[in-house]
Amino acid sequence: MTATTPRERMLRLLSLLQTGRRWAAGELAAALGAPPRTLRRDIEQLRALGYPVESVRGPGGYYRLVAGAALPPLMLEDDEAIATALGLRLAAAGGTEAADRAAAKLRRVLPAPLRRRTDELLAAVEVGAPGHPQPSPETLGDLAAAIAARRRVVLDHSGPRGSSRRTVDPFRLVRLRQRWYLFGWDLDRRDWRTFRLDRIAGPRPTGDVFPPRDLPADDLAEHLRRRFRAPSAHQVVLVLHADARDAAARLHRVDGTLHPLDDGRCRYTADVDSYEWLATVLVLTDLEFTVEEPAGFAGYLAATAERLLRGAGRVPPAGG
Repeated sequence: MTATTPRERMLRLLSLLQTGRRWAAGELAAALGAPPRTLRRDIEQLRALGYPVESVRGPGGYYRLVAGAALPPLMLEDDEAIATALGLRLAAAGGTEAADRAAAKLRRVLPAPLRRRTDELLAAVEVGAPGHPQPSPETLGDLAAAIAARRRVVLDHSGPRGSSRRTVDPFRLVRLRQRWYLFGWDLDRRDWRTFRLDRIAGPRPTGDVFPPRDLPADDLAEHLRRRFRAPSAHQVVLVLHADARDAAARLHRVDGTLHPLDDGRCRYTADVDSYEWLATVLVLTDLEFTVEEPAGFAGYLAATAERLLRGAGRVPPAGG
């Protein structure tokens, strides 16, 4: 990415320095597409604005932005600002009130042309509220801090069988199927356990540092998907002849994932306990669809359709 105006060049320079790495002068000038003299002038301008840019001359010399309490506000390039605004919109749709406040603050400090671009983007984007309860930002923050510090926590968890107090070594926060989960080592059960964050009340660090453990899988999200799938569940993959937004609005009765395709179609993947239930839901949604897999679901639909047609007198009775 080569900056084309002085403002774009300064933003690009600050963005590169904010990565925290040490930049050789030649490497930094090349990344900016600017001569070394222009780079030195821009560095001095950043220092005049209050950004603590450290420089070391000679062989092995470099430029680096020093983090500190006096660091001026973060400056974002246009694409970074747009991505941040969109991310805040998604967080706000999940019920995070702080995201709305942060988005309003970001909008106030954006230059007018960029503010118009982000306003146009957000006006064109409609994000539906999640269909499941969401955890509070405080719970997310407290558990994230405990994970980072490897601090054992005590929490009250409300499950299908009532409430219980648990002592847990927290390892990961996982977002799966529009819900947040804490994955950790349960000291009372002496095994890995998963806790829904919206069912957790008041996680409290004990002060004890827990030992490291090997997680049961590298891809923890996929590991949990397999665990959550009922032993008798079937995975069904359909191509729905509707865009993902329309399909999501109609398929509220069945959990699954939607991936947009071309021509207003989307691919729907779901784990269902029975073919009968999914077939009923599809009839109620009035969606056109094509079965990709498994063949068993396609066969079940064909047999059901034949039975219904016989009932309507549209095909000869079986064996007749």
